[in-house]
Amino acid sequence: MSKLSRKLQKLHDTAPKPETAVLVTLIRQQQSEQEVEEHLDELAFLAETLGAKTVYRFTQRMEKADIRTFVGSGKLEDIKSYVEHFEIDMVIFDDDLSPSQMRNLENEIKVKIYDRSLLILDIFLQRAKTAQAKTQVELARFQYLLPRLTNMWTHLERQRGGTGTRGGAGEKEIETDKRDIRAKITLLKEKLEEIEKQGVTQRKGRAGVVRVALVGYTNVGKSTLMNLITKTDILAENKLFATVDSTVRKVVLDTIPFLLSDTVGFIRKLPTRLIESFKSTLDEIREADLLVHVVDLSHHAFEDHIGVVTQTLNEIKVGDKPVLLVFNKIDLVQQMPSLEEAQQISEHELQEARYLDFKALSEAYEKKNGIKPVFMAAASGVNVEEFREVLLAEVKKQHRKIYPHYLEDEVIDWTEKSDMD
Repeated sequence: MSKLSRKLQKLHDTAPKPETAVLVTLIRQQQSEQEVEEHLDELAFLAETLGAKTVYRFTQRMEKADIRTFVGSGKLEDIKSYVEHFEIDMVIFDDDLSPSQMRNLENEIKVKIYDRSLLILDIFLQRAKTAQAKTQVELARFQYLLPRLTNMWTHLERQRGGTGTRGGAGEKEIETDKRDIRAKITLLKEKLEEIEKQGVTQRKGRAGVVRVALVGYTNVGKSTLMNLITKTDILAENKLFATVDSTVRKVVLDTIPFLLSDTVGFIRKLPTRLIESFKSTLDEIREADLLVHVVDLSHHAFEDHIGVVTQTLNEIKVGDKPVLLVFNKIDLVQQMPSLEEAQQISEHELQEARYLDFKALSEAYEKKNGIKPVFMAAASGVNVEEFREVLLAEVKKQHRKIYPHYLEDEVIDWTEKSDMD
């Protein structure tokens, strides 16, 4: 075992401990305070998912980040003073930092520095379960770390928790580490190539079957919906990226068989290197006949989330696929009352409650996607049957494309051709 491998193993084996964090972001000219707070709320949720407690938020109105330390000198002093006074463990930035910015910030603040990409990478590494997912995330993380080796072990220690050390390795050790990491990247790429070959063979065995992929922003309830439809027990938690593994299950509705896959959730500023690494998840989406876009209707930024997912789907060149929009968690919001109903509600209640016009939403997105959206609550079972009916109708459309002479009352004798994890 190489020196690098021993260091990594030691860090893996060390149990994590609770840590405190402060968040940092820049306010751009066209951003509202509400938008900034929403972004910081999401960043705090990411930190919590990794196991860190956010205790303070720093913002600075700047159109362009400082090339040396991201924030201005005055704000940097404020952050340093706060971190030292309250013995904070880490500082998390809601943007990607350059290697020089990260190095300068570590030298100035003398605690662990996270940028958004590294935070998400570490969450993925923590949550990956399958060999493929672990390999994909490890590869993305090593590629991220390679240009940042001056204080490499500070970064690696983030995985186990505890205050990072200052002082980098000597030049010779850095060069050795670089060689070790490059070798590790090569091995991981070879391993991933072999795993992906198996995946290609597996997917070929699913030819002739309608394939449906669940997509959406992270933490919208995709895994809960997957469990509901497939009657399985996939991990579903109220955490960002509760599952990062692509899961495929066979479903039969009204004698129509199809394959349903649960894919990793998208998120604002999802690291490009991570998107590229998760080829298996992307392949499940690319090869799907129908996308079921799950939306958390209770989230006040749900329309922004729809935009992020739509943009990501366009970036991976699947924006032209049929999309069934599912507005989930409707039990946590209230439908817009009629004029008569509104007269019975006090002005205070009208102001405090969060009302949404389901009818207007349905009409707008049906016009856009050509498929009427479904409003439901997967966790509590609200409108589940309506979802099944709409899903079945859309699956039948795709089924007829494969079997044009299919009759409605025909019983399909379909045998699963391959294993599905």
